[in-house]
Amino acid sequence: MSLWRGGKESVNDLHNTKLPGMEGAFTYLSGGENTFMPDPSIDKRKPGPVGLQCIGGVMKHLDALTSIGSSTVNSYRRLWDTGFWAPVFADWGYQNRTCALRISAPGRFEYRSVDSMVNPYLMGGALLKAFDDGITNDLDPGEAEERNIYEAIDAGKQVKKLPMTLGDALQKLADDEVIKSSMPDEMYKVFQHYKNDEWERFNHTVTDWDLETYLDCLP
Repeated sequence: MSLWRGGKESVNDLHNTKLPGMEGAFTYLSGGENTFMPDPSIDKRKPGPVGLQCIGGVMKHLDALTSIGSSTVNSYRRLWDTGFWAPVFADWGYQNRTCALRISAPGRFEYRSVDSMVNPYLMGGALLKAFDDGITNDLDPGEAEERNIYEAIDAGKQVKKLPMTLGDALQKLADDEVIKSSMPDEMYKVFQHYKNDEWERFNHTVTDWDLETYLDCLP
């Protein structure tokens, strides 16, 4: 993710005579100013003031954003698999895959708590709302975490985890008016209805794991 001011939109047709989708999906911004870029007069490495405000907004709303980026019951299997750099910690850093946000190159950051089931339009709209909140309220994300987050925790750092189930994430979304506002009119109600239904159906489903773990324990 990055944030630009000015520039000109252009369509990259990728040498297709007919685009295999909507034109907007192939539209790029050329020129303009990337407001995430570091300001050398302040710091040669950190994102610029606007970039830091945006990261502050995302950090504030990480819990609710998780429900959109990790939108299925199965999404949370990955978050529990911490040995594979799962982005479960609400922190940010430079090239730090143990954090939920990673500065992957000057001028942009990676929002990591998503999987292939994400709706990119809902996710993009929600992130823009978080950006807006960060800019409007000058939210400070704090200092970037340079260490492996597990080493930082071992050293005594208190780090908050993201929601670890779909049900928890949906409740965080229900409590977050900023992120809910990224789904206007009936959109949030529809999202809430179907996703809560998915969570409830999962909770009352008996799986092979239940049978293998508990069948011999029944009286």
